[in-house]
Amino acid sequence: MVDEQSTRYTVGAVAARLGIPIATLRSWNQRYAIGPPSHRPGAHRRYSESDIAALRRMIELVGAGVTPASAARQARAEAPEGPAGRSALLAAAEQLEPDLALTEVMAGLDHDGVVATWNRLCRPALATIVTGQAGGRGLIEVEHLLSWAVIAGLHRMFPPVRRPRSQPPILLSCTAGEYHVLPLEVLRAALAERGVVALLLGAAVPDSALTDALSHHDRPCVLTLWSQVSATATPETICAVRRTAARVLVAGPGWSAVRLPPEVSYVRTLEDAVATLCEFGRAAG
Repeated sequence: MVDEQSTRYTVGAVAARLGIPIATLRSWNQRYAIGPPSHRPGAHRRYSESDIAALRRMIELVGAGVTPASAARQARAEAPEGPAGRSALLAAAEQLEPDLALTEVMAGLDHDGVVATWNRLCRPALATIVTGQAGGRGLIEVEHLLSWAVIAGLHRMFPPVRRPRSQPPILLSCTAGEYHVLPLEVLRAALAERGVVALLLGAAVPDSALTDALSHHDRPCVLTLWSQVSATATPETICAVRRTAARVLVAGPGWSAVRLPPEVSYVRTLEDAVATLCEFGRAAG
């Protein structure tokens, strides 16, 4: 029996098979994480049968009038789990086996890349734990262990590196009082996977520290502010940084009800954040 993942195809072969331009395939891969991960420098991207199935579904949805971004999200949601498997990751976390949980996360990252692993494996596993917590099971220690495994895997696969001089500075930060830093860890790694370096300032960063970090650089920065809850999404933070930063993006459900200035963008998904920050790096660089 042939291992499906051992059979891989070039972008040209996939374009001919599906009847769409190579440029479209590459654009969808970059913008919507449909297709093979792009974290192996110098290596040609090869498409698996699973990648092709997701692309075929996306083409069907776009043809039915769905926007490419929505079609990509639906195609990814319908895709089968990666080799790690959500059940194996949850079992490792619930048994408090950090080495096994880390192995599962890293296998997913190596196989599917950051965005797909987060959307198909890690985020659903965390959602299952949160559901259990709502049902009175506790599971705080399980949630913390799984979060650690995700962050450790991201750091091992995509360690922080020095920013090239040609690339403008990109800063990622939680707002003051906001401790949910995991989504920014995922964003940093997804950018690194695409060759874009971002500096993650971490959790609960005071406004004064944000302005100090922005003034530290000799070039205008783009700043992404994460807020999980409305209590940590304050207009005062935006006022403190908007005059110094070249551009301010906000992300996270905490900002959903905040009235933002016209020049501040609310990025609603990981894919949108990755695409926007990659475009900023290319345009400003």
